[in-house]
Amino acid sequence: MITSIARQSIILKCLRQKSVLVSNYELYYTAGLAKKCFGIAVDADMEPKQLLEELQKHIDKVSPADEQEKYLIHLLGNYEPDDTHDEQTVELFHMGETEEHIWQVSIT
Repeated sequence: MITSIARQSIILKCLRQKSVLVSNYELYYTAGLAKKCFGIAVDADMEPKQLLEELQKHIDKVSPADEQEKYLIHLLGNYEPDDTHDEQTVELFHMGETEEHIWQVSIT
């Protein structure tokens, strides 16, 4: 898995407001963004099901700043994770929580 592909996928999904999460790699990047955008207390070491459950407990209490954040919340409400949790999911979570170019597909 190339982490930049998962990153770009989530950004495009939120910009176009289409599609769903299709992997735990996307889940972990999305979770990192949710932590950054909404301050939800989750971390990269959480197992996938625990991570999603914790996010879902809080997503109905957050106030999205724009349509992209609103769709980010939507993505978290419609996914069933598998057991994949590895170095790349951890890396993607950290990419999301430290994202400096939110909603920009190409960065140079």
